[in-house]
Formats: sequence, C-alpha cells, structure tokens
Amino acid sequence: MSPADVETTVPVADVSEADPSGAAGLDAEALESLAILPLRETVVFPDSLTPLAIGQPRSIQLVDDAVEADKPIALVAGRLQEDEAASADDVYHVGVVGSIQKLIRVPDGTLRILAQATERIRLERIVQTDPYLVGHFVAEPDTDSETREVEALARNVEALFAKIIGLLPYLPDELRVAISSIDAPGSLANMVAATLRLPTDEKQALLEEANVETRLRRLTVILSRELEIFELGSKIQAEVQESMDTSQREYFLRQQLKAIQEELGEGDEQQAELAELRARLEETELPEHAEKQARRELDRLTSLPAASPEYSVIRTYLEWILELPWLDTTEDNLDLKHAQHVLDEDHYDLEKVKERVIEFLAVSKLTESMEGQILCLVGPPGVGKTSLGQSVARALGREFIRISVGGVRDEAEIRGHRRTYVGAMPGTVIRALRDAGTANPVFMIDEIDKMGSDFRGDPSSAMLEVLDPAQHSTYRDHYLDLPFDLSRVLFICTANQLEPIPAPLRDRMEMLQLSGYTEEEKLGIAKRYLVPRQLERHGLESGQLTFTEKALRVIIREYTREAGVRNLERQIAGVARKVARGVAEGTTKQVRAGEAAVREALGRATFRAEPRKRATVPGVATGLAWTPAGGDILFVEATGMSGKGRLTVTGQLGDVMRESAEAALSWARSRGPELGLVAEGWFEKHDLHIHVPAGAVPKDGPSAGITMAAAIASLTSGRNVAKNVAMTGELTLTGQVLPVGGIKEKVLAAQRAGVSRVVLPHENEGDLEDLPPDVRDALTFVLVDRVGEAVEAVLTQGGGRGRSRAA
Repeated sequence: MSPADVETTVPVADVSEADPSGAAGLDAEALESLAILPLRETVVFPDSLTPLAIGQPRSIQLVDDAVEADKPIALVAGRLQEDEAASADDVYHVGVVGSIQKLIRVPDGTLRILAQATERIRLERIVQTDPYLVGHFVAEPDTDSETREVEALARNVEALFAKIIGLLPYLPDELRVAISSIDAPGSLANMVAATLRLPTDEKQALLEEANVETRLRRLTVILSRELEIFELGSKIQAEVQESMDTSQREYFLRQQLKAIQEELGEGDEQQAELAELRARLEETELPEHAEKQARRELDRLTSLPAASPEYSVIRTYLEWILELPWLDTTEDNLDLKHAQHVLDEDHYDLEKVKERVIEFLAVSKLTESMEGQILCLVGPPGVGKTSLGQSVARALGREFIRISVGGVRDEAEIRGHRRTYVGAMPGTVIRALRDAGTANPVFMIDEIDKMGSDFRGDPSSAMLEVLDPAQHSTYRDHYLDLPFDLSRVLFICTANQLEPIPAPLRDRMEMLQLSGYTEEEKLGIAKRYLVPRQLERHGLESGQLTFTEKALRVIIREYTREAGVRNLERQIAGVARKVARGVAEGTTKQVRAGEAAVREALGRATFRAEPRKRATVPGVATGLAWTPAGGDILFVEATGMSGKGRLTVTGQLGDVMRESAEAALSWARSRGPELGLVAEGWFEKHDLHIHVPAGAVPKDGPSAGITMAAAIASLTSGRNVAKNVAMTGELTLTGQVLPVGGIKEKVLAAQRAGVSRVVLPHENEGDLEDLPPDVRDALTFVLVDRVGEAVEAVLTQGGGRGRSRAA
C-alpha cells in the first residue's frame, strides 16, 4: 500500500503510546503557532476520534515533534491529492484542533495515529513552511440558537440518520444509541457528518458552517438525498436477490426432479423431447434451406429452459417445418381413358369442361409437368364445380384439399402471421398442404369471387403470389419465412361471377364457364346420381322407392327453378323421408312415386307457367335476365293514363335499365305511328308508367330494351304479346337491336318457364351453338336486327319480319 496522508485501515504493528493529554479549551496564544497536518480526502469534525495513516516525511516529522513536545496540532483537509502541502493555498482554512492519543510505528516506516479532535479553528496566516507548515489560527465556535426550529431540525436529522443506519451494513446499530444520547444540536450535526461517506468538499462545507441551524438544514438535505439513494439501491438489491433466489430455487428443484426421474428410469422430459425432434429432423427429407433453418432453431431450443416463453414458440415452429410435405409427392395417373371414365362416372354432361380437363392431362402427360396450370370454374350454384375438382383428383390419383375464401378479409388468413405475435400460425394454404400430406395435391379454392378487404389487408392481393405460375415456386408464408414450392400443386378455383374477381387475379387463371342444366340434364342427373344417393342416405333399398320419369319432371318443373340441382335433390329427399317413415312404421313396403304421389308428398306447387298466366292483357311482355344463380325470366308491365306524356319507371331499376326505358319510349314515339303501333297524339295526352315486378330485387342492364319497347307497343296498339314468347336484346334510338351476354343461361331459363319461342339479337346467333341439342330442338328462335322486327314478331296477329331458326 502506497503511503498516504489519510487511511482508514490501521494494521497491527509495534505500538507505543503517547501522552493522552487533552487539548480542549486552548487559549488564543496557543493557537497562534499550531503545526498543520494536511489530510488527504478526509475532513475531521470536532468531538471525534479519528484514526490516521501518516506516510509523508514532513508529516512524520510533525507527528514526532508534536508527540515529543506533547503539543496539539491542526488537522486541516488538504486541497492537493498527491503532493505535500507547501503553502496556505494547498489547504482549506477551516479545520480542528487535534491531540494525538495513540501512535503506532509500522515496519515500513509509516505511522498510524489516533487523533482526538476538539474545537473548530480558522487559519489566519502561515508563520512557518519548513520543515512543515505552521499556522496562526483563531477559534471559531458554533453560533448556537436554542429555538424550536433548531430542535425540530435536530430531531429530523436524528430520524433520517436512524433510517440510514438501518440501510447501511457498515454502520453499527450501536450508533443509534450514541446519536440519541447527544443533546447539543451542533455536536449531533458534527457526529452525523463525520460518520457519513460524503465528498470532501461537501464535508468541508459542513465543517465551515458555524451557524448550527444552517448546518442542520444542509445536513437534512444531504441526508434526504442519501436516504433516497440508499432506499433505491436496497430496492434494486432486493429485486435482484429475489430473482436470483427464484432462479436458484428453480434450478435446485429441477436438479432434484432430474435425479428423481433418473431413479425412476424416466429420464429428463425436456431432453427426451429434444432427442425426439432431433431424430425426426434426421429422418425427414427436407430441402437444404429448410433443413438449415430447422437445425439453427433446434440449436437455439437446446440452450433454452423449458419454462421460457420462447421455448414453446420455437418448438411449435420446428414441428410445423417437420410436418410439412416439402418433398413428398404422389405419382400421377395420366391414363386419359381412366380420367374420362372417372369424369363421366361422377358428372352428367359438362362435355366442354371434361374436354378441357382431358386436354390438360394430355399436355401434362407429354411434357411430364403440370406446372403453370390454374383453372377457375365459373358458374351458378349447384352445377357441380366443387365435385368436379374432386373428380379431377380421383382421376389423377392425387389428394384433394379444399379451402373456402368466401368472406375472408384478413390478408394474414392467406399468408399467416409472423412469429412475433402470440398464437401465430401459418396461413390457410400452408395448413391445407400439411393436412394433405403431399406437395402435389389438387387444391380447390372455393368462392374466390367473395373475398373482401378492409383495414387488415387485401387477401386477393396475397392470393396473387399463390396463383401466379411465375412466383409460386418460391411462395413464402409469413410464419415459416421460408420459400415453399407450390408449382407442383394443381389449383382449381371456383366462382359464381367473374366481375368481383380483381383483374390481376383473373389474368392468372384460365376460366371455364359452367352454365345451368337443362330439364333433360336435370332428369338424367336425378336418375343417375340424386335418387340413388338419397335412397342410401335415408336407409332405403332400391326397390322400396322408385320414381317415374313424369314424377321427376313434375319436381323439376313445379317445385324447382334453379340453374343447378341442389333444390331438386332436397325435393327428392323430401319424398324419400315420407317413404322412410312409412317403412319404419311398417305401413309401407314399396312405393312407386308418380305425379300424384309427388304432389301429395311435396304439397302445393311452388312454380307455375307464369308467362301464360301474366301475358293476358296488352302492355305485358316477357323478358330474359341473367343472374349469378343462372338465368331467369322477368316481366315488363306498361300502362297509360291521362296526362301530358310523362314517364314513370318503378321496380328498383338501375340507371342503365332506366335509360333503356327512356330509349324505348323515344323509339315508340318516333317510329310507332309509322309502324301503325300507336295513334297520332297518343303520347301527348297520356302519361306512361313502366313497372318491372319483384320490386324488392335490384335490376339493371341494357338487355331489357326490346322487352320494354314491346310492352309499350303492346299497350298503345292494344295487341297482346304472345304468351309463349320471351325476348332479350339492347335497343338504340335508331331502332337497332344490339347483342347481349348470358344467352345460354337466358335460353335455359326460358325453357324452364315453359317458353317455346325466343327473340334474340341476330348477332347472338353464334351463341346458340353453346346450347344442348335438345334445347335447340325444343325452342324456336327469332333473330332480329331491328326493334320493329322484334315487336311484330311478338305481338299477336303480327306477321313477324324476323328470321326464324328452329334448330
């Protein structure tokens, strides 16, 4: 240890005692020449007993001289840190008188002394600098003020210091007793200040303050500050200790549990779990990037305690990686005859769709690849879109999985949540592939036209990467954050309408249109599929319930009006339930359901031949409309009343349909008199009201233009529109008839409604090739170019200048 002016450690060595004569109450003459002992980083207060280490040669000589002469010395804090004080500027000017009570000589030549401090003194001037400083001092006693405020300050200092004693281990509890036994406020302040570990300048300021009240106030501020710091430190220490105690307790308990498990032969559960994951990782065939990520996460998992929240997150992530079919595939069956047989077995008709599927398989057989094929089946409900996907999977020998994205509004449903979220998991695409167990299933995405979007994102945008052949070979789910190859998956999407599907998404898919079924097709489907399935579901044998062909036609015509066959199957199930009850009760053995039996079982007919019923007065015309559920018929009613030529349009019509009504009226006013359809001045004397029934259903589109013109012409001419005629087409002010869409669905709706004659734009002639042959043979088509031709073709007693086509 290097020599210093002040040391708090007093080693045991040879001891010689000096004369313990006191120095209290020195007169002014004695203070005029006091040897100055500079103290480094130490301030001595009056009435204190302080151990000091003396190392500097000048200070050693000073102590020897003072002991020999039995004289007091001045204990003054030095301003210098290393060098020996040589002038008045090197020491503070306020110190204390001290007498050396004990002296110990250490073998290294240094001294250890015990100094008793008495009164406070102030340095006036230096009277000697060699061999050590000697100064002229004057006494500076306390300025006592015995007031209630001083008493209160003293008690507060005592209370604060008592709290500090309880927080600091280096302060003995006996100090409380010593403090409480001091009556003088100044002495109390001195003892507290001497005991605290404060900076030298702060202690010196307290020593220099002669006013007791001011000194107590300063000391109160210091004690409050120190107490706050000590309490905060104690709190931190307690928290750290508690955390350490908890960790140590858990560690000891786990070690004990481990020892118990080893004794029972059960082993460590965590180690067993890690070993199982490691074994699965070795057995599972993974792509290089997935294996690298899995090993990295497994290494992290090994270093974590099982109680850590991150442990379960990493374990779940590893299980997802190991469960996914990264490289597992099934072998495709590309036998075209087998595929054709399966499709014919599962579905009636749908020849164009089946042909496209067979072509797709043929190309895949030649190229030995199915990449880049995204099919979208578009059609009304109940026409077999979903079951067609199942048939494709059966024909190929692949697994079939299906997800429905109807109503999905959160982009994370498709791409998953990032692992930072609590409860995060992959998106529906990755989850479905996990369930399929292969990397090349037939993946059906149902209701793709019904996805929405909100503040959580746009799932249709997330679907772009899934269905893009150029991107989905490196599809990256947010949860996995690893590229997964979707190029081997055969995606088949379904939709009822094309318009809601965003254009970028439509561009990535090949559209296959599925129209509604004709009556003959529904009859065939009922015989081959629906009746046998319902017999099986109701526990009936084939001989216990049979349907005549006329009975099935009655169900199709009078109890259903749909593009698909779902409602037809429900009606067949209704008949089967009645029979099943009779069989169960023992009152029925066999039933051959004819027309009467069906009507009795199903009750009153739901649908009638509306065109024949409604088109019985002038001003009513039958039109054809396209809906998402297939085609349908609609009626346009026109009536006139005395007025000034105003037009009223009702029936919840859209803007386009209202404009069609105005165009039809303009055509009738301009060309009606010329064609003999209206008397001169009729429109100037009458208001016209056009109404399209089913007012609760929104309607729009231009294809009802010629139907409105026919209704107006029928009203003004007094000639009925033929009951068996329906029409569709857009008109212009010049009288032209423009082509419209949805011809197949509209014609099938006409056939379902019992219509036998259909008026169409001449430019839609090519669309008739899409109709089934039986429909073309059953209906007569009138193709028109001008509105006048259409009106003459539909009004009774009219010759009809349009060109007819009956095949």
